[in-house]
Amino acid sequence: MANIGIFCGTAGGTSMIVANALAEAFDVEEVINMEEDFDDIDQMLEHDVLFIGSSTWGQGDVYFEWVDPLLEIESDGIDFSGKTIALFGAGDSVKHGEHFCSALGKLYKTFTKAGAKVVGFVDASDYKYESSQAQMDGKLCGLAIDEHNEKDKTQERVTKWINSLKEQIPA
Repeated sequence: MANIGIFCGTAGGTSMIVANALAEAFDVEEVINMEEDFDDIDQMLEHDVLFIGSSTWGQGDVYFEWVDPLLEIESDGIDFSGKTIALFGAGDSVKHGEHFCSALGKLYKTFTKAGAKVVGFVDASDYKYESSQAQMDGKLCGLAIDEHNEKDKTQERVTKWINSLKEQIPA
């Protein structure tokens, strides 16, 4: 099986729900909490497959602990070629519907520009929101979770997404 790393930035814990489900499904021993366990970009580069999670803040921003690593990837030209990533995150489709899970779109932009291949796109038609930087060609570039308004859909979305990832992740 591929060498998988899970990196998650979350304040309320919703993204960590997904991170822990991924760890169990893919038999990954440790979830790297960006606030407590992240050391440097080399920690990410050790893995072939990266599951990257972030809640969305403010005007569609990534969780604050992602800001410096993303700036480093962009400014230092760190190469993620040959890496496969899947994105996941939390947002509020009603209170912040104009930026719903836009952090995923920002992560997508940084990592694809650095050469990573993204898997795990999700059909956007199952969600109700105004706008999202994560939406591309009718799909979200990762799993979006809304525990505020659609908690009843979370478990089904996570399970379905993990099953699709198992088909997309290189062995």
